[in-house]
Amino acid sequence: MQRVKHIALIGAGLVGSLLAIYLRKRKYKVSVFERRPDMRKKGYEGGRSINLALSNRGIRALEEVGLASVLKQSAIPMHGRMIHDLKGNLNFQPYGKEGQYINSVSRGGLNQVLITEAEKLGVEFHFEKRIQHIDFDKTSISFQTSNLEPQTSNFDLIIGSDGAFSAARLSMQMTDRFDYQQDYIDHGYKELHIPATKGGEFQMEKNALHIWPRESYMLIALPNPDGSFTLTLFFPFEGEPSFAQLKTEPEVTHFFKTVFPDAYDLMPTLLKDFFHNPTSSLVTVKCFPWVKNNTLLIGDAAHAIVPFFGQGMNAGFEDVRELNALLDTYKDDWNHVLPAFQIQRKPNADAIAQLALDNFIEMRDLVNDPEFILRKKIEARLHQLYPSKWIPLYSMVTFQENIPYSVAYATGQKQKKIMEEVIKQPGVEKEWENLNFEAIVNKLSN
Repeated sequence: MQRVKHIALIGAGLVGSLLAIYLRKRKYKVSVFERRPDMRKKGYEGGRSINLALSNRGIRALEEVGLASVLKQSAIPMHGRMIHDLKGNLNFQPYGKEGQYINSVSRGGLNQVLITEAEKLGVEFHFEKRIQHIDFDKTSISFQTSNLEPQTSNFDLIIGSDGAFSAARLSMQMTDRFDYQQDYIDHGYKELHIPATKGGEFQMEKNALHIWPRESYMLIALPNPDGSFTLTLFFPFEGEPSFAQLKTEPEVTHFFKTVFPDAYDLMPTLLKDFFHNPTSSLVTVKCFPWVKNNTLLIGDAAHAIVPFFGQGMNAGFEDVRELNALLDTYKDDWNHVLPAFQIQRKPNADAIAQLALDNFIEMRDLVNDPEFILRKKIEARLHQLYPSKWIPLYSMVTFQENIPYSVAYATGQKQKKIMEEVIKQPGVEKEWENLNFEAIVNKLSN
């Protein structure tokens, strides 16, 4: 590869905008092409996004470009899960040790901050440019402009950061020996809303991620700075109950009154939101290689995941940070950086994809299970007694950014087997505080 001077990024979403900042700070000329209009002028399209949980991996990347403190000002700390049962009773389950939390952030707000910062640094954004084709031999992109005019431009390097339905990846799919798979789960999601009080106050606990687990489906809520909550219903497309069944206003009203009674009482715009906001699907995407000549895939374009571990954005931001670290290691020699990046990140992308699918079952089904709650208590005590030897899986993924996803997954599988043996011990539910915790920890290193 010739010396890289001009880099084209496809996609001005979260990962693309952050990557543009990193690359511009390394003195590259950076041009970003986005098929949508500029969200700062047209406004952010609501109803299609799940509120984002910013945690340590994402924060670390933002810290490296000096934006973490700015974004934390509008973020709301969530210290744990607030579980709502069928009668409206509440049970708070902390995420980690005292002082550990994840942050509820606005996808649109965060994206706008990143785009504006990138522009200040000299990144050129080209909106309403739809990618038609990438020529991997010429490192060129063919666009269609808003006037439907064709246009082709050449670059030294192309990076596709254009999400789960990536146009850059679609071009790669037309090439030889490119592996690709996508898997949709049986559930879709719909965005709903709980407003603030007339005085601008929160109607539920502010510093928690609220969950209404109902075994085969669930409702969640994340707080917003204006006192409202963004809710997301994760619900089967077909079957009983399902989106296919809830067709009329009386059906929706009866369902929410019966299944989510305390949430229903706080949702004056439920019917409008339910029938106006789209029902969107949830997909896992895996592919390989991520590199074709001088073109790279990154973020969701390479490894889209379902949102149930709150790690989609964080994993994408970690991609960017690790790509930057490799540029340091190899002194901006992209011939070494590109293959090293995909080899390093692919196992971790596969691991967080599986963890996200597994966590859906935990969130919608297990969080109310007495055995699961007991296991969490025992693991919390193990972590308290042996903080460096036993780190619960959630903490490894969310709060320990130095532990690769693949290591967290493998360790979590081992912990699960050990805890299954512990839970089977007679009388453990009453005598768990008297367990031989040292012996349990030692099993982890055997």
